[in-house]
Amino acid sequence: MRQFSLKSAVLLLLTAIIWGSAFVAQSVGMRYIGPFTFNGTRSVLGALILLPILALFIKSEKAKDSHYCVGTKKDILYSGILCGVVMFVASNLQQFGIQYTTVGKAGFITAFYIVLVPILGIFVKRSCPPLVWCGVLLALVGLWFLCMRKESIQLQLGDLLLFLCAVVFAIHILIIDHYSPLVNGVLLSCIQFAICGVLSLLCAFLFEVISLPAILNAWQSILYAGILSCGVAYTLQILGQKNIDPTVGSLILSLESCISVLAGWVILKQTLSGRELFGCALMFFAVIFVQIVASRKAKQR
Repeated sequence: MRQFSLKSAVLLLLTAIIWGSAFVAQSVGMRYIGPFTFNGTRSVLGALILLPILALFIKSEKAKDSHYCVGTKKDILYSGILCGVVMFVASNLQQFGIQYTTVGKAGFITAFYIVLVPILGIFVKRSCPPLVWCGVLLALVGLWFLCMRKESIQLQLGDLLLFLCAVVFAIHILIIDHYSPLVNGVLLSCIQFAICGVLSLLCAFLFEVISLPAILNAWQSILYAGILSCGVAYTLQILGQKNIDPTVGSLILSLESCISVLAGWVILKQTLSGRELFGCALMFFAVIFVQIVASRKAKQR
């Protein structure tokens, strides 16, 4: 088992901070441009940022092994297209959902995908420990307190879109898990960002009014979400997970949801009620619980 590394922990914490605060950038960006336009520009920018990083990674791997290959053309094509399409659906569901709720709620509801991954794994013939179902139940209770209001049991539109986003992101994780041993991870990420960006921009041309002045008004949000969230944070995640136990790494990354609440409070002055904070606490505990159970099950195999 890999030992705890302070350097790796710091890199993963920075990743969580960038991803958590990116919800603020996504929310602010909606003041100027539509969801498809925002996701299209940020994803294309993210793909371009990853190109030089990809070149460095390949050069480094070939220095260690002259026969290193990024993957077969078939695997690269299938994985890139499939991951790109799924990411397009998930990221745009998230972007539309953020318009109708706070960034804190968006962060926690999106984090529900971590709980869903072991459950959806059943459909690809993976066993699901019984304790995971307890975590799912706890997360659902947390979602109830987070999303449902005392005066109404009606699910809000933003919450529903973000829940669907979490489901699709869970599917995305399973697809990544299948192809990651076959294709270079940075290459796969670069391709999926490019496809997601192209599809989003196509929808933007069809359903939104694209305005260059509006895009320029949102340049800070686009740069943050594109360069830092897509390019920098993904690279930090790869570097950080190399020398740290997967369980510890996943627990640090799960802080993303808590950071989204803090970022929304500090930057946008958004607050959550006591009921919603209690729901966040239940969901956060459920996420950690499921990660620990799933990790122990994997080690037993």
